[in-house]
Amino acid sequence: MSDPAQPGDVRATTTRRRFLAASAATPLLSASVAAAATTSTPVSSTSIAEDLRRYVEFGNKQSGGPGDEACGAWLESELSQAGFQTERQYFSSPWFEAVTAELATGEVSVPVWPQPIVQTTPAEGITAPIVRVDSQGLASQPINGAIALVDLAHARWSSMFWDGVASPVRAAFEGGAAACVIVTNGPSGGVIALNTDGRQPLYPRPMALLAPQDAAPFLAAAMQGGQARLTLTGQGGRRQAFNLVGKLDRGSGRSLVVSTPRSGWFTCAGERGGGIAAWLHIARWASRAAPEYDLVFVCNSGHEYQYLGAEELLHNAAPSPQSTAFWLHLGANLAARDWHEAVGGRRPLPGTDSQRYLVVSPELLGTAQEEFSGLAGLEAPYASDVLSAGELTNVIEAGYAPVAGIFGVHRFHHVAEDDARCVSADDVAITTAAFQRLLERALT
Repeated sequence: MSDPAQPGDVRATTTRRRFLAASAATPLLSASVAAAATTSTPVSSTSIAEDLRRYVEFGNKQSGGPGDEACGAWLESELSQAGFQTERQYFSSPWFEAVTAELATGEVSVPVWPQPIVQTTPAEGITAPIVRVDSQGLASQPINGAIALVDLAHARWSSMFWDGVASPVRAAFEGGAAACVIVTNGPSGGVIALNTDGRQPLYPRPMALLAPQDAAPFLAAAMQGGQARLTLTGQGGRRQAFNLVGKLDRGSGRSLVVSTPRSGWFTCAGERGGGIAAWLHIARWASRAAPEYDLVFVCNSGHEYQYLGAEELLHNAAPSPQSTAFWLHLGANLAARDWHEAVGGRRPLPGTDSQRYLVVSPELLGTAQEEFSGLAGLEAPYASDVLSAGELTNVIEAGYAPVAGIFGVHRFHHVAEDDARCVSADDVAITTAAFQRLLERALT
């Protein structure tokens, strides 16, 4: 990054003017967005809406699958049209297509989600006593040889590595469970898919996820000393996935890096869509507005496998920390929709889910507080030496600074219903404009 601007610093002043001149050609916000945010660098909610539509329509985004591959190719084309030289960085990602994935007791049979990296059962399944394991890892009965029904606490879950998941699952397998079924208790009532290791299975025995809305018969069976049958069959292995890297080399030796993941367990509209749309907008804008910087825009796959693609990118494609002027990471829940749910059924709200976090290098805290004022969750930014999460942590630990990043867990995070209803183009445009202003100030 250039030295902080000083009074009479012609270089800083000129750079600022170039930012503003280039931004003047950007289309205006819709009236509703303009009323909610004032910015010298307007963002088109119409363009944001089109990019969101395209992302959502690719469907399931599991790493290396058809939706992820098609999405990556589209983003590659968009970067090329903005003048970037693009390259793909390939790596190996797990996959599994289920034939049978169900849990049964008595006359009741419900679908389950096979937990990757999937360990299958015999074709006839595993039939054994079903034993409840509470969120502390305590079992109601001896668990050796049983199917452990791990009843998680209520939370917005995201990862097998979170202690609230890892501890009771580990206790179940250490107690000798033949298989583990995890009840992912959360605000949606559906299965919450859990990020996991992308290189090897966490445990050598079958695991599956059960929607809390389907759990009652199995909790009852566990209380009554009953049995259950878990069946997980299908085909799986490893397949090729790719990170996308777009570069605009101006020969400055100072790089602006902007990163975002594109893959995930389901459609990922609220989880990933806002980040993708903001990333595309900032790429197009920076290609005009930041002529004094080399640009590196990276979009990785493999996010759901504990940032598998991001780790590959850091090791092989990112510029060095010494030559990087700024790294912006656009993570999960950039501007997912909030919901009412207690009275009259679940209904979408016009505002954003506040469970999103803004992290910046300590020297940028004041700037971030100004630019994100009034934006739910983001108006209270954190210093990067106090808090970070997800792929942003990898960036910070690799020595990059200054940085800014966003991450969060919205109501339908990692749930199949995370579709177009979960994200608003206007809210994404407002948040994108704030990040654009942050870049204007940080790079001048």
